[in-house]
Amino acid sequence: MKPAWDQLGDEFSGSATVIIGDVDCTVEKKLCSTYDVKGFPTIKYFADGDTDGTSYEGGRDFDALKEFASTSLGPSCSSDNKDLCSAEQLAEIVEIEALGKDEVESRIAAGTAAVAAAEETFEAALKELQANYERISKEKDDAVATAKAPLGMLKKVKFA
Repeated sequence: MKPAWDQLGDEFSGSATVIIGDVDCTVEKKLCSTYDVKGFPTIKYFADGDTDGTSYEGGRDFDALKEFASTSLGPSCSSDNKDLCSAEQLAEIVEIEALGKDEVESRIAAGTAAVAAAEETFEAALKELQANYERISKEKDDAVATAKAPLGMLKKVKFA
């Protein structure tokens, strides 16, 4: 039987708005690195001009994937699809469009930079935690080895 994502690809094969792709990260290492794919299978989706991709965390069976693709992928509210917007979304789009291209691009760049900074801070803290874990783990192992050293002979002595 085909994996669920292959079944999903078959299901949406004729769609003009949804594309299902499969990448072998053992072959396409650079592509997978670009999109931060670290485990397999990783499912990413790209919507509304997103170029970074968002990790899909839902169910992995065909029904769950089909439900997600049917309700979350394809055309959605945007400058190009205002007819798909709620009144609140439309008002926000009009407000953002009024800022002008340069300001919107500047805000996107600032937001992207803030995300990158948050990820860098996290990675630095994670490295520090890892180093601390390794240090205290070694200290524990050394202390246990020192404490166990005399136990072998002590436990061999029997008193009546």
